Order: sequence, then structure tokens, then C-alpha cells
Amino acid sequence: MTGPRPADPGPPAGAAPTPGATGSTGLAARQAALVAALVAGAPVPAGFATDRVDAARAALLRKRAGEVARHWPLLAAGLGDAWWTTFRDWAAGRPTAGSLRDGWDLARELRDRSALPALGAEELVVREAVHHYDGRHPPRHRRMPAFARVGGAVALQLAGRVRLLRPARH
Repeated sequence: MTGPRPADPGPPAGAAPTPGATGSTGLAARQAALVAALVAGAPVPAGFATDRVDAARAALLRKRAGEVARHWPLLAAGLGDAWWTTFRDWAAGRPTAGSLRDGWDLARELRDRSALPALGAEELVVREAVHHYDGRHPPRHRRMPAFARVGGAVALQLAGRVRLLRPARH
């Protein structure tokens, strides 16, 4: 049954309309702007309370940090009390690529700055021996034997098994 479409209810009560934002297209644009402000560091769109958006942004960032720590426990443990501030500073303004990839990208950046803790280096080297990740596409399992090196740790992947080789302690 077809009939007239219900009228667009417009913005919520108390919200200032965005200039030129009418109908479902305007609502979609406002929603996209809000999501970008929450997860990608974009400015808070007009008509939204900045303090509330900032509080929601911080809560989402903490949740994201917890999810990354769950996928990268040695990285998080290696950073210890600095985990939250390190992750927050790195992730602010970056949309997520998923917990696994976020942790991988953070570990690589820390490695490049010579700030990767030993536990994180071991975790990274094992991941890189088992998977191929170019930073743009999802990680793929390696089919051929591979090795990776970070700091003093070397991981060797052969027939699906990984051996982590560390330097002898003196």
C-alpha cells in the first residue's frame, strides 16, 4: 500500500538546526558530522553541547583502549601506567581500523620512535611473523616460512608454528 510519506519531524526539541539541513538528507549529514566528532576528532557540529560530546568522546576512547589492550595485552602491560595516555595521544583524531589493527599501528609507530617496550616488541614480532599487514588492508596469514625482528627479539614462523628467539641474558 502506498500513500503519502509522513512529514520529516525535523531536529529534536532544543537543538539548533544546521543551516541548509532539512529533511532526511540533512539529518544524515548531521549524524555523520556527530559520528566524526565522536570517533575521528572532527569539530563538534553546531547544535550539540560540546561538553557532552567531549564526555562521550572520552568514554568511547577509553572503551577503544580497553579493546586494543585485550588484543595486544603485552603491549599494554609493557607500557604499564603509561598505556592510557600513550593510546589516547596516539588515537585522538584517528578513526578506528579495528582493535587488532589499531594496536598493530600503535606498536609500529612506537617502534619507529624507539619507544616500544620489550614486551610490546615481542608481541609485535610474533604478529609480524605470522601475519602480513601492510597498514592499509586487514592482516592475512602468511603461507610461506617467515621471520620478523624487532629490537633484540626474532620470531621464526615455519609450518604454522612460531618460535620466539631472544638474546641470552648476561
